[in-house]
Amino acid sequence: MTKIFKIIIFIYLTVFFSSAVLSKENFFDEALKMYQSENYDDARFMFERNIVFNPKDAQSYLYLAKIYNFEKNQRKEENNLETALLIEPDNEEVLLMLMKIALEKSNYSKVKNLSQTFAKVCEKLCDENNQIQESLKNIEPKNESWSKS
Repeated sequence: MTKIFKIIIFIYLTVFFSSAVLSKENFFDEALKMYQSENYDDARFMFERNIVFNPKDAQSYLYLAKIYNFEKNQRKEENNLETALLIEPDNEEVLLMLMKIALEKSNYSKVKNLSQTFAKVCEKLCDENNQIQESLKNIEPKNESWSKS
């Protein structure tokens, strides 16, 4: 009797955990489809739901930040970007978005720090960093710390 009970428990747990693993992917994929079709409210809900099951998914935080950018909620956008950066410190898209926010806030020291990190990890978006550096030179020409780096 105990062997049958153990087998039943094993089968139940296997089915339960495999469905939980599959549902994680489904939440992100479904959220991404909603995001791409510009259904931002439902996409936000699904990305948040994905984070509940997979709290270390930097892509979900990135897409949430993009939704908050569209909604002009800079505080939530920045919070999600900071979380994504903690999980994935070499994500160039997250770094770039954070640099743009810091630039809007005139936080030039943060832009400089992020830019140095970005220069080390950039592969696809390197031109964007150069554009930000040029705009900083135009905005803050008297700051000697920028010209030395």
